[in-house]
Amino acid sequence: MSASSQPAVVIRAATPKDSSVCGQICYDAFSKINSAHGFPCDFPGPERPTGILSMMFSSPGFYCVVAEVEDRIVGSNALDERSVIAGVGPITVDPSAQHLGVGRKLMEAAMERARERSAGIRLVQAAFHNRSLALYTSLGFDVREPLSCVQGSTRERNIPGCVVRPAQATDMDACNGLSRRVHGFDRGTDLAQSIEQKTAKVVERGGRITGYATALAFSGHATAESNLDMQSLIASAESFAGPGILVPSRNSALLRWSLANGLRVVQPMTLMSIGLYNEPAGAWLPSVLF
Repeated sequence: MSASSQPAVVIRAATPKDSSVCGQICYDAFSKINSAHGFPCDFPGPERPTGILSMMFSSPGFYCVVAEVEDRIVGSNALDERSVIAGVGPITVDPSAQHLGVGRKLMEAAMERARERSAGIRLVQAAFHNRSLALYTSLGFDVREPLSCVQGSTRERNIPGCVVRPAQATDMDACNGLSRRVHGFDRGTDLAQSIEQKTAKVVERGGRITGYATALAFSGHATAESNLDMQSLIASAESFAGPGILVPSRNSALLRWSLANGLRVVQPMTLMSIGLYNEPAGAWLPSVLF
């Protein structure tokens, strides 16, 4: 089919009722590409991505779009707008609708929105997915950090001198201040929601907060002053929700500690960005969004 005879791709705002169709597409897309490269799917079934997209499609903190070809939904994308930095994903395209430029149009819609409202845009992509790497690079994204998705339970469960406890609303100022020192901005809305959902933790050392995690999970991020503080957070988790946590691979000491403590690498991933980016001045784990 020539480019001139290809069916038109129409982008529109997503609605909660789109989540079932988009969730199935999300599962099918990840399952196919991961399987083709010998990696497990990020989701055990379509129910999980359907739930995630249902939340995103109905939340004022996310800008979400779907792509249609001949009145049929063939993909979706989401933009997390809860911080000065916007996070992209998950972006997925129906495997039967490849080579129509759907992914590019979904990305362009998110990027246009982010340019109006955000200081920068970030995303995490599967390092084995050559096509997505080429797409994001061609759209202007820069590779910032290779990541190792790790899963398991650490042999070492406590770090001397560090105390990990559930985060409380009164910890917000200390955590946001820490994030600004390490990254140059905070993710206060995300943190507040995580505290409300009771997934957030803080680590204290020397009588003060030296790290926090919104969740020890694929969907959670963590920030700390040092590897010692981050190790304490990681060691406090029985397991990590989703495929695992994302450890910056250039932090060799933290990755080496993780492996020595029984964690295993599930897959390589890549953090990419456009706009504001400060080299982190501390230990950190991004979420699958950024």
